Amino acid sequence: MNSQFKKGVLELIVLLAISKKDMYGYELVLEVSKVVDVNEGTIYPLLKRLTNENYFETYLQESKEGPSRKYYKMTVLGKKRLEQLKDTWQEFSNSVNNFIEGSDKNE
Repeated sequence: MNSQFKKGVLELIVLLAISKKDMYGYELVLEVSKVVDVNEGTIYPLLKRLTNENYFETYLQESKEGPSRKYYKMTVLGKKRLEQLKDTWQEFSNSVNNFIEGSDKNE
């Protein structure tokens, strides 16, 4: 996938994933990787920014496999941001798809 496309949609995918259930960082990397190819070095700075912007809250939970894990939980502000991004994505993707379909007819 084009890196610029990925960069533009990554926040939406992360918000969508965490809206379904609270997740810790590596779990989120695995979930997002089902949609776009990402690594931890991409996700963790985004999680930090989204937490600083109050879209997520964090809490620690004990793990059976090692140290406690930091979980990310969607806030009310995060839910509003998610809805804004979903609306924006729908408008954007519809516009691009309509343009593509129009140019296909001209060929």
